[in-house]
Amino acid sequence: MAHPRRYRDDDPYLARLRGLALALPGAQEKESHGHPNFFTTKVFAVFGGMLKGDHHSDTYAQSVLVLPDEDERAALLEDERCFLPAYYGPSGWVGLNFRATEPDWDEVADLLDMSYRNTAPKRLVTELDGRSG
Repeated sequence: MAHPRRYRDDDPYLARLRGLALALPGAQEKESHGHPNFFTTKVFAVFGGMLKGDHHSDTYAQSVLVLPDEDERAALLEDERCFLPAYYGPSGWVGLNFRATEPDWDEVADLLDMSYRNTAPKRLVTELDGRSG
């Protein structure tokens, strides 16, 4: 069964997130389970999330899901803008709700960078490090 699309192509939050995510080495985008997913060999970010048992709400439709460092995860979950996303949360992922307050795009870029480093192959992380050197 195909999943319904849970985002709009003209969403300004998605456009900004897409620009940041696809600027990372080897990053690509695909739709999975109705959401844009950004990946190299593994997914490092997802646009849009939901809470377990609340699949029909669009409360977190404009959010990003990332896989942070373990020591950052607890701090993120204490932030009122963040949530434990359905399906991804048990694997260490955290959601940042763009609707809670206007996103700090530097912070979003840092979260994407962290998640990318936790999922991308070493050669791509080395390429990323070479860009900033």
